[in-house]
Amino acid sequence: MDEIATTARILSEALPFLQRYDDQIIVVKYGGHAMVDPKLAHQFARDMVMLKVCGLNPIVVHGGGPQINKMLDKLEVQPEFREGLRVTDEATMSVVEMVLSGSINKSIVASIQQAGGRAVGISGKDGNLMIAERLTKKKTDPATGKVVEIDFGFVGEPVKVNIEILETIMKSDAIPVIAPVGVGVNGETFNVNADTAAGAIATATRAKRLLLLTDVAGVLDKDKNLISELAVEELPNLVENGTITGGMIPKVESAAAVVESGVEGVIILDGRVPHSVLLELLTPHGVGTRISRAGA
Repeated sequence: MDEIATTARILSEALPFLQRYDDQIIVVKYGGHAMVDPKLAHQFARDMVMLKVCGLNPIVVHGGGPQINKMLDKLEVQPEFREGLRVTDEATMSVVEMVLSGSINKSIVASIQQAGGRAVGISGKDGNLMIAERLTKKKTDPATGKVVEIDFGFVGEPVKVNIEILETIMKSDAIPVIAPVGVGVNGETFNVNADTAAGAIATATRAKRLLLLTDVAGVLDKDKNLISELAVEELPNLVENGTITGGMIPKVESAAAVVESGVEGVIILDGRVPHSVLLELLTPHGVGTRISRAGA
């Protein structure tokens, strides 16, 4: 009887959160351990179906780095790196598109449908969803002192998102599952970072929340304790004083840009925690770091 009462109490506590997110768009960047662990992947699919049934509009944007690397190794395609970033040549781009838009995307769609939902898998090329342009960086050549441009091949940066196809899918009561492959103005195919793609889609759809599933607990303080709430105004000081370091810096900077563009909150979330998305959205016990504007 105690167990039944506990279940009823938990369901009752979810009511104000369901009201807050009713008919709102929630963009979830899906990757890391949550995507490769079969049990977590199954739970994630069920959680997306539950959000949809409860009146939310989830949009899934997925990565696939480990699977791409495995396929490149199998095909003996030698990787090239510049400034720490993989150069995506034509041969590599073909593999990236095959893995992201093919096997991974369709596997996620199948999992959601097996859990009782409806899902439609697309890439950023479908319906001109994500228009991208070639990503380049500039650096000073130490030998000549001249500023040179570094070309990463078919690595792209979103410049425009056309959301009509997403609106059509959501109106049909299905969940869009998006592979982060963009299309250029001349029809080129670009590999887009999944976090970046999810941020661009969250901004374009005016999402209520962007959830970034990672393999870390979130942003930690200097004592390694989770910081559950951060205002974008606090971030520069935390980077400057060394609280936020390494790979977390670009994540929080990207999250801040998404918040500044109008998304109410970005959550850096531990995807290794079972049902982390439900815990974050539908309970008072968040399991990640929420980045928002002060007072939001």
